Amino acid sequence: MSDEIQNEEATSTAGEAPSLDLLVNITSPSACERHVTVTVSRADIDRYFDDAFSELVPNASVPGFRVGRAPRKIVEGRFKKEVSDQVKGTLLMDCLEKIGEDKYFAAISEPEIDLEAVEVPDTGPMTFEFDIEVRPEFDMPQWKGLKITRPMREFNDEDVAEQLESMLTRYAQLVPTKDAARAGDYVTLNITSKYEGKVVAEDEEVVARIRPTLSFYDGKLEGFDKLMEGASAGDKRTAQMPLSKDASNEELAGKTVDLEFEVLEVKVLKLPELNEDFLQELGQFETEDQLRDAIRKNLERQLQYAQQQKSREQITALLVESANWDLPPGLLKRQSARELERAIMELRRSGFSETEIRARENQLRQNSNASTASALKEHFILERIAEEENIEAAEGDYEQEIMLMALQSGESPRRVRAQLEKRGLMDVLRNQIVERKVLELVQGEAKFTDEPYLAEKNDVEAIYMSAGGQGYIPEATEKAKDEDSEG
Repeated sequence: MSDEIQNEEATSTAGEAPSLDLLVNITSPSACERHVTVTVSRADIDRYFDDAFSELVPNASVPGFRVGRAPRKIVEGRFKKEVSDQVKGTLLMDCLEKIGEDKYFAAISEPEIDLEAVEVPDTGPMTFEFDIEVRPEFDMPQWKGLKITRPMREFNDEDVAEQLESMLTRYAQLVPTKDAARAGDYVTLNITSKYEGKVVAEDEEVVARIRPTLSFYDGKLEGFDKLMEGASAGDKRTAQMPLSKDASNEELAGKTVDLEFEVLEVKVLKLPELNEDFLQELGQFETEDQLRDAIRKNLERQLQYAQQQKSREQITALLVESANWDLPPGLLKRQSARELERAIMELRRSGFSETEIRARENQLRQNSNASTASALKEHFILERIAEEENIEAAEGDYEQEIMLMALQSGESPRRVRAQLEKRGLMDVLRNQIVERKVLELVQGEAKFTDEPYLAEKNDVEAIYMSAGGQGYIPEATEKAKDEDSEG
């Protein structure tokens, strides 16, 4: 597909520079890719050179002349190369800005331009080209009046008590025991992964809770609780595990590795006493009732998260019916890390524990292409609704999101914000805020059918290790590794 566009005749008003006179040719290799060829008129090129030399001449230093006194022709000849590079850079930036203003497409990445290949000719127009990833064009599905299945639940005292016990395990002490390991205990392990007898990955002194599933970055070992049952220090247990098709070691993706677990120690939890000092440490609670009220609100945030996820799934299903695009592999690979960050932020502000977040994080990594493709399609339609309904993120929205994440992590809101800014994630947070507002709008227009909400059981223990090798994630901080001992 090709689309050629010629700007209207360049005009100017008093005090304003004339608009660039561009010829823009756009082809579409795929729904999310555009190849753009831009032709800049000779008149615009000459105007940019004239402006550049007019600014340079009064301050030009040329041998044989006082500063600013050299004739313009001599200045032009002496500084032609420098000014040409300057003009090229300025023209490229202004052309890209003009194309953005004219809204030929909705870009989702920076343009890829080979600057060395771009030349400013002595005569005639200048032509350059670039590739860019864009939001696909599609017909909006009817989102008002959707029939949505909504999880609902009234949390009772038993739910709160169960959540309180789970929360207390985060502050519990791990005490060594000589008893054989049982489900719910912790084991310290040396883990070795082999493929066809060759070691491909290993990690030492990994602390893991014995749950039904042990999750690596690139695979899940089912039956981990049965494998570890009855184990004691010095024992070795072996198992086989298929790696994810999206494993970071592409040579082993989808293949099965042999795992060996050397048990170094078995530990059990010793829960803290819920006294006045501990209540203060948890969150400056005056009474246990205040703590239980906070836990109930946290459960309600998790329910709200489940409701929004259910809405997203149903909206996405509608979108796929009307526009089932093929997303370029390069786009999926580049966006996967940002989508992972967005998903973690959403879980954190919804009150999930680090153990639960880590398990979901590993699950996303194991299916990165599929999960990223689904998330991008969701994002495209939600962003379109946001534009049409003028939905934006306000400063107060950022403050609320950061406060909720800070409450979950136990850090100050200022520190959380500084970390987001340092890692360049404020735009990811912005997308999260806007998408949530859109989902709330969609839900406000929807017709609901309620169904019971069953909270997922935390049957997965996630560790920071790629069983296939070539995949240890640097962002897995020491703090995160320390949290392996949490419940």
